[in-house]
Amino acid sequence: MKDYIEERAISIANYIIDSNATVRQTAKAFGVSKSTVHKDVTERLVQVNPALAAEARKVLDVNKSERHIRGGLATKEKYLHQHSDML
Repeated sequence: MKDYIEERAISIANYIIDSNATVRQTAKAFGVSKSTVHKDVTERLVQVNPALAAEARKVLDVNKSERHIRGGLATKEKYLHQHSDML
């Protein structure tokens, strides 16, 4: 694995842990795809730093378990905003 990929994987994991970020937020911050973020954390980082990978994975698992709630809140906000424009 190339050095810059290892460094990116470590940086991504630290960002996820420090900011409690989602895969989507992390991908946007680093200018990479969601697939790259996921692969960096779940495959590449495990080879480089298993402890850091496990810690980042915990944050991603919590975010994944809560995503349906965030989606529902976003939809609620969208419809509240649309209906207030009609009044």
